Amino acid sequence: MELSNSRMLDRFCQYMVVERRLAGNTVEAYNRDLVRFLAFHEECGRSFTDTTRLDLLSFLNREREQGLSSRSLARMLSSIRTFYFFLASERLIGKNPFFDMHSPRLGKKLPAVLSRPEVVALLNAPDTATPLGMRDKAMLELLYATGVRVSELLGLRFTSVNLDAGFIIVVGKGSKERIVPLGMEAIERVRTYIDEGRGRLPGAGRSSLLFLNRDGGQLSRQGFWKLVKKYCLAAGIGRRVSPHTLRHSFATHLLEGGADLRSVQMMLGHADIVTTQIYTHLAQDSLMKLHEKYHPRG
Repeated sequence: MELSNSRMLDRFCQYMVVERRLAGNTVEAYNRDLVRFLAFHEECGRSFTDTTRLDLLSFLNREREQGLSSRSLARMLSSIRTFYFFLASERLIGKNPFFDMHSPRLGKKLPAVLSRPEVVALLNAPDTATPLGMRDKAMLELLYATGVRVSELLGLRFTSVNLDAGFIIVVGKGSKERIVPLGMEAIERVRTYIDEGRGRLPGAGRSSLLFLNRDGGQLSRQGFWKLVKKYCLAAGIGRRVSPHTLRHSFATHLLEGGADLRSVQMMLGHADIVTTQIYTHLAQDSLMKLHEKYHPRG
């Protein structure tokens, strides 16, 4: 006996709960997407078993026209593909018409970037009269000067830093090493921290790490995140900022200043230049806004 559309959907939801043991919210999300697909079928007087690719494209096109976002459409397509995989595996349909269909790649969301005045305010926020303030100032300056990842910053050792030559050796993803140059301000702030601040922290003589926490151990990612949040608040930066925002700002400001993409890729440690290209969009967007603001015909 052929099952009705609603019965097939009930069987699928039961399978997701009992066999796949998915959370109720997840099952509800699948069900919500498929109920809309079911309504589309019933309007057309069709069964799930008769669905074609053209039907699916017509449905998704209608949803898009009704205002559904690209991300929601991709999620909906994933729900439908999972549903038809289940129908085929249970022999409720002869062949899965969507077995080789893939969800579209969503456009990457552009990362948040600080303006140059915001960067200056953030870098000036630490109180350099204290050892921890010297450390924080040096860390922020180094992060913005090099664009290193937070894990790379926190793992830096004395042997990786050459202040006289003006560079650091960074161990990145896949244990790959790269050399990243430092600016004069970062060099001076790191030197001040080493000469005047680091030795006053507990356990400084026993560790090879450059940056230490207040107990002489390695600063955690969460700990550094809290510091960035604190200094953003002190600098009057109201929006959400993460340590990675300084990496994004480093790359974007370099490209705005005329740096070539390949050099920025090498400094960031990206394996593929395509990953670095997202910053060209940010730089172009920034230049367009400047043009609109200051050009007499903007």
